[in-house]
Amino acid sequence: MSNDINMPSDEELTALIDGELPSQDAARIEALVNADERVAARLEFLSHSNLPFKEAFTPLLAAAPRASLESMLAAIPTQRESRGSSFASRRGFLGALAASVVVGVIADRAYLGIGRSLSKDEGGGAEWRAVVAQYISLYTPDTLAGPVPPADVQSIQLAQIDRKLGLALSPRMVALPGIDFKRVLLLEYDERPLAQIAYLDPETGPMALCIIRSDNGEKAPDIEGREGMNVIYWSSRSYAFMLIGHAPADRMQEIVDNLRSKLTA
Repeated sequence: MSNDINMPSDEELTALIDGELPSQDAARIEALVNADERVAARLEFLSHSNLPFKEAFTPLLAAAPRASLESMLAAIPTQRESRGSSFASRRGFLGALAASVVVGVIADRAYLGIGRSLSKDEGGGAEWRAVVAQYISLYTPDTLAGPVPPADVQSIQLAQIDRKLGLALSPRMVALPGIDFKRVLLLEYDERPLAQIAYLDPETGPMALCIIRSDNGEKAPDIEGREGMNVIYWSSRSYAFMLIGHAPADRMQEIVDNLRSKLTA
C-alpha cells in the first residue's frame, strides 16, 4: 500500500462506527480499512470505546477557559460544512475534546485493559512495554497537532501523575531538548495507573515517556525495538520508565541520559 494514503480523521471513523456517514464517504473509508492496516487498526481502537463520552468529560470541558478555547477554535479551519450535518452530535463533542487537549484540560478515555491477561508482570517487565508500544504505534503527528501548552498548564497536567503515582514532576524535569511537550495522559494497565507524557519531535514524529510503578528494583537503561520504534527502558526502586519514539537509538540514548539526570536530581 502506498505510504501517501490519506488517513481518515477520528471524526470520520467515529461517524462510520455510528452509521452516520453518507454512503459515498462510508464506501470510501471502508475501502481504506480493507486496504491499509493502519486505518483498520485505528478503526478497531475507536470501535472499542463505548463509554458515555459527553457525561464523562462535561466537568473537564466546563473547567476549560472558554474565551481561550473559543479563540483557538475560531482559528482552526473546519471541514464541517462540507461534510453535512451528520457530524453534529458525537463528532461535535470530539472536536470540543480535541480543543480541551490544546488548552491542557486532559483526561484520557482509553484503558489498556488487556493487561489483565498479563497479571504476572510486576510493572517493570516487557509486557507493559509491548502494550504501550502497540498504543503509541497508532499515533501520527496529527494526533499531537496544536500549540505547546504553557508551563502553568504543563504543571497542572503533571500534577495528575503525582496524585496517581506519587511522583512529583515539573515541566523542567520532563523537558526534552528540541522536542515539544504536548500532553499528559493517564492510562490504566493491569488495574494500575500508567502515566504517558506525549511529545512531538519535529524531525521524527511522536515520542512518549511512560511511567508505571514497579517493585523490580533499580535497572540501568537498556534498548529494544518495538512496532518499528526504539524503546529505552530503565527503572528506579519504585518506578519503571520507558521512552519510545522513532528517533535513532543514539539520539534516544542522549535524551534518556539527560532525563535521568533531572529525574534523580
